[in-house]
Amino acid sequence: MKSKVDPSQNGALGPVATDKSRTTSSTNSTPDSSGSRAGLFRTPISGGVQSATFAHGLPPPALAVRNLMEQARFAHLCTVMSGMHHRRAGYPFGSLVDFANDSMGHPIFSLSPLAIHTRNLLSDPRCTLVVQVPGWSGLSNARVTIFGDVYPLSAEQQEWAHKQYVAKHQQWASQQWGNFYYYRMQNISDIYFIGGFGTVAWVDVKQYETIQPDKIAVDGGEQSLKELNAIFSKPLREFMSAEGEVDDAALISVDSKGIDIRVRQGAQFNIQRLAFDVPYKVETLEEAKRALHKIIKTSSK
Repeated sequence: MKSKVDPSQNGALGPVATDKSRTTSSTNSTPDSSGSRAGLFRTPISGGVQSATFAHGLPPPALAVRNLMEQARFAHLCTVMSGMHHRRAGYPFGSLVDFANDSMGHPIFSLSPLAIHTRNLLSDPRCTLVVQVPGWSGLSNARVTIFGDVYPLSAEQQEWAHKQYVAKHQQWASQQWGNFYYYRMQNISDIYFIGGFGTVAWVDVKQYETIQPDKIAVDGGEQSLKELNAIFSKPLREFMSAEGEVDDAALISVDSKGIDIRVRQGAQFNIQRLAFDVPYKVETLEEAKRALHKIIKTSSK
């Protein structure tokens, strides 16, 4: 339950096909008149999120971004270099930070007063936050850039912000190392989402703030993916090898409609989408396990 000083009261990843069968990697696949599509959507010329969303019932971009923000723990914060104590005043300054979200998807940061990015924000609150799907860093990766203004939270809101951080990071993240203070992106001015090659969407801020992320993307986080990988990584690798030898398969994100899998074939990596072929919305880890067991069991027949 949010406390009365929750500032959010004052005011996630499925960018590939969700056909009932698995999609396979292809750089020249095109949709047919029925809306079906054989091919990996996160490859050049393949279309990506926007062109696939309608035909395959994928999460809308706003929901994909909310899911992404829930599952990612780290991001690149880009601030404007201050002229007070630093060189290169006026240039963008990028740094790696951890973050949490409030109920509206506004990022909350735990920042040291000694950090350059903190002093930059105190001089000029304008910044961008670049967040990508954990577990993959290629250009076919889904990522989002959020534009906004970051300000320190009041003393009364520090305890509330701490609870948001603990809920996401479990071990209190960076605050265990010194005199950190909580900041929040109070105003989000724009959201730029890239679901992979050929996929670009400016997401409506109001829609982003009001849509609720998938429950399975919020609950468990990295621990859920770790458990799913322990059970399904090998079976999924064998399942995918039916259409070409796969050396490794790792789940990197999950939402109510399916999972994203990082696939390695020799020295080549790509991301493939596997849809949940179940008549219900997957919301829990156990439901995801049952849905994946069904896929593996069906493929072995």
